Amino acid sequence: MYWERLTSHELNALDKATPLFLSIAAVEQHGPHLATGTDSIIGAHLLERLEAERPDGVVILPQVKVGCSEHHMSLGGTLTVSHPTFIAYVTELASAALRHGFTNLVILNSHGGNVAVGGVIAEMLAIENPDCRIVFTTWWRVAAEALKGIVEGGKGAVGHACEFETSLMMSAAPGEVRGGKIPPRGGAANFAWADGDMLVGSPATLVRTMSAQTGGTGVKGEPSLASAGKGVAIADAVVAQLVVMADDLASKSDD
Repeated sequence: MYWERLTSHELNALDKATPLFLSIAAVEQHGPHLATGTDSIIGAHLLERLEAERPDGVVILPQVKVGCSEHHMSLGGTLTVSHPTFIAYVTELASAALRHGFTNLVILNSHGGNVAVGGVIAEMLAIENPDCRIVFTTWWRVAAEALKGIVEGGKGAVGHACEFETSLMMSAAPGEVRGGKIPPRGGAANFAWADGDMLVGSPATLVRTMSAQTGGTGVKGEPSLASAGKGVAIADAVVAQLVVMADDLASKSDD
């Protein structure tokens, strides 16, 4: 169920334990081969798949497309808002939904630059709504173990406009992939203690612009290994975990 497609009477009649899902994303450069809306397209696609699996069991809130992407600005084609603005908007949007009596909210993130600020948002919402369960996750983390069996390029192959994001776009929105412009592996040298990717975390984070992280290419990873079939497998793995999460939350039990 999509919030904006229901009437107020239909929303009022829902079981308030029905989990709400909110996609937070980004509109930013994704190299020479992917549309700037890649993160928002992926986030919307995953929740569309979830809604198809649980059409009466989840409510999808309107997506927050533009996120915190200041670190991409020097590469062009990027929209961004400040952290305080993003925090205020997302918390107020989510709070408005929760004020109608809903008790479960999952914030699904699809942009690396939203990870830290998304965690802050979830903490703030949990403090303000102590009777609600607030969950924050990012799509490549919620299914990390399954995704490790899908990646072919090894460590560093999945980062930005990479093997995974390109594959998801090939399956979800093939018209937004410039197939003839898919570049070779991208990235830049880093300290060993700050070297990680979507699936392999680093001991510490060295904060750098995306230009610095990618040697100016805007691509971090191995997009040449992408395929539509891989995109389907990635989405299957993520949605399977989101279904488990939705069912657990709807059970009304904290056990």
